[in-house]
This record gives sequence, C-alpha cells and structure tokens, in this order.
Amino acid sequence: MIINEFVMGPMKYCTCFVVFIVFIISSPVFADGPVVKAGESLSLERCIEIALAQHPSIMSSRYTVRAKESLLGQAKAPYYPKVDTQAGFNRYVVEKNTYDPWFPAGLHNENIGSATLSQTIYDFGKTPTDVKTKEFDVDSSRFDLEDVTTTVISNLKTSYYGVLKAKRSRDVNLEIVEQYKEHLGQAKILFEAGKKPKYDVTKAELDLSNARLDLITAENDLKVAWVKLYNAMGIGTTDQFTINDNLSFEEYAVTLEDALDRAYQQRPDLRSLAAQKNSAEASVDRAKRDYYPTISGNARYNFQGSQYPLGQVWNAGVSMNMNIFEGMLTRNKIEESLARTRSVEAQIEAKRLNILLDVKQSYLNLLKAKETISNTEVQIRQATENLELANLRYSAGLADPLEVTDATVSYSKAKLANISALYDYKTAQADIERAMGKR
Repeated sequence: MIINEFVMGPMKYCTCFVVFIVFIISSPVFADGPVVKAGESLSLERCIEIALAQHPSIMSSRYTVRAKESLLGQAKAPYYPKVDTQAGFNRYVVEKNTYDPWFPAGLHNENIGSATLSQTIYDFGKTPTDVKTKEFDVDSSRFDLEDVTTTVISNLKTSYYGVLKAKRSRDVNLEIVEQYKEHLGQAKILFEAGKKPKYDVTKAELDLSNARLDLITAENDLKVAWVKLYNAMGIGTTDQFTINDNLSFEEYAVTLEDALDRAYQQRPDLRSLAAQKNSAEASVDRAKRDYYPTISGNARYNFQGSQYPLGQVWNAGVSMNMNIFEGMLTRNKIEESLARTRSVEAQIEAKRLNILLDVKQSYLNLLKAKETISNTEVQIRQATENLELANLRYSAGLADPLEVTDATVSYSKAKLANISALYDYKTAQADIERAMGKR
C-alpha cells in the first residue's frame, strides 16, 4: 500500500500539471492575445462587441442563467429512474456469546452487495409543476441577462460619446489658446508701434493664461472620459486606441406613443417580472400538491453472506408516501407563494410607472437637444463673424482688448454648447433606446 502511494503520488501531480498547461494553452485569453491592440481604431459597434464578449456584469448574468438551467435539469430528475449500488464488508469478532448457543465465539465475515432501482410512478403533478416553475425561473434569468446587456450597451454609448465630447472640447480649447496667442502677438506689435498701451499686452497675456488653464482642465476631462470608456467596455487595458468620431446630428424618428408601446412590450426587466409572477403562481400550485401522496416503484437485487458464493435475493414492490401532519408546513408554503405572487404584481406596477418616467424623460431630453443643436449652430455662425470683425477692428486700432476677449469667449461658448448639445442628443437617443428595451 505504501509502495502504491509512493508511485501514484508523482503521477497524480504530473497529471494535474499537464491538465493545467492544456487549460492555459486552450484559454481564449491567452490564445487570442489582447482584445484591443495599441493604436487600433474602433467603431461604436466594435466597442459594443468587445463589451458583449467580456464585460463582467454580462458574464455574471450568463452564469446565473446557467445555474437556473441546471436547477431546471434537477427538477426533471424524478422523470428518470434512480439506480443505487452498495457494497460492503464487515468482520465480526464474537468474544463471548450469552444469548445464542448456536452462534459460537470467533471471527465471522459478512459481504454485502446490492443494486436498487426506483422510479416515481405518480406524484399527482408535483414534478411537472416543479418543472414549470423552474422553466419560468429560467425565462426570468434570461430576461435579466438581456436587461443587464441593454444597460451595459447604453452606458457604453454614453461613455463613447463622452470621449468624443471631451476630445472636441479639448480641440476647441486648443483653438482658443491659438486665438489668444495671435491676439497677444498683435497687441505686442501695436504696443511697440505706439498705437496701443501696455494694458493691451497685459490683458492679452492674462487671457492666454486663462485659456491654458481651461486647456489643462479639458485635457484632464479627456483622460477621465477614456477611463470611463475602458470601464464601460469591461477592459483594463492601458493601451491607447482611437475611436471613430460619429458625434453628428442624425434625427431619431420616434413618437412618444410608439416609444411607450415598445417599452411595455420589449423591456426585459418588465418581462422578467412577468416570468417571476408566472413562477410564483406555479409555486402556489406546487405547494398545494404536497397534500397528495407520491407513488413509487422499486426493485432490489442483493448479494449477502459470509462465504462465497454469496446468497442472492431480489425483491420488487410499490410504495405510497403521504404526509399526514407536518406542523402546518404545506399551508405556510402556500401562504409564502401567494405573498410572493402579490409582491411581484406590485413590482410590475412599480416598474410600469418607472418605464413611463424613463420614456417620457428621455423623449423630452431628445426634443430639447434637437432644438439646442439648431440654436447653437446659429450661435456659432454669429460668433464666428463677430470674432472676425473684432480681430479686424483691433488690428485697425478701432477696438479695445475687451471687445476681442468678449468675442473670443462668445465663440468658445457657442462651439462648446454645440458639442454639448450633440452629446446630449446622442445620450438621449441611447437612453430612450434603453427605455424601450432596445440594445
């Protein structure tokens, strides 16, 4: 026995090591390399694809679905026969016998071997009701997975557009810095020519310093936006990649009535609650069936004795099992299932109210962003003309530095407002799609 353990020990560890190496080699993480390559340009669809493949929230929900499917398989087990085997060896040592003169003292062996087959014949609908309940639970978990997926995609879209917004805002701040640099150069030339006072130079330097501070903030906002996008995609990479700029206005045609109809029909969280209600109602039926008996059939073949060949015997029969009294257990199970059904019904009503709020709020934000985009486009055109006139007037000595500063600030605000409006429209579209249960 000691030799066997000594020989098998290293083999066992070697086998485990080989299995571990095979697992590592076959793992998709190691086989496929990094999900995102440095310098790669990703579209929104590609980012969504990556998130669907490996976001932890989605993976967790997928495993929850698998667990519910396994519980469904367990509920179906009574449909199949159950086979049990038993083997044993007992050694008896009778040192002194005072009750059976025919059972002498000494050593006696007992060998036991048996195989048992049992099958539920009829349980008055307990198993089918269990299966139905678990099927509804599986449906609910799948709708929960779809709800998590929809939320992840919506958050990803918001983060994707957040990067584009931050990038464009950074670019506007870079443009403003260049504008103030040019203005400072003009102020110095006019001051040296004796056409403008020193105040103009000082004011231009101050404006440039403020613009650089704004640029620092914009650069940091861009870095934070990238981190949020990484998180929304479910990746921890530090490799820089680029994304396609699709932050442009494309009208999303939907009416409030259509959005509400789609939401009530498609929202996975609402459909999950409906499946939970069905499961709760089925559990009420299941609890009531505990009042009925269970009829089972069984057969057994047995080998037993102290000497070989062992004695053989087999038996078969039918049994009925029924609980007469178990401390109001069945009654309380019924009450529990009824209460759970009422609770889910209340959750469904609350969810419908939340859906109404989500859809209306997203729809109003969509309309507001659309109107804001039109208004900011006019503002940009006006601010651009005003800035050009202010610069020309200052170069001609007809304007003071405050006029240039005001025109530059107005131009900057108009462009940033337009970027924010485009971002708001895209995020409102993502919100209303999520509110409707659309990916």
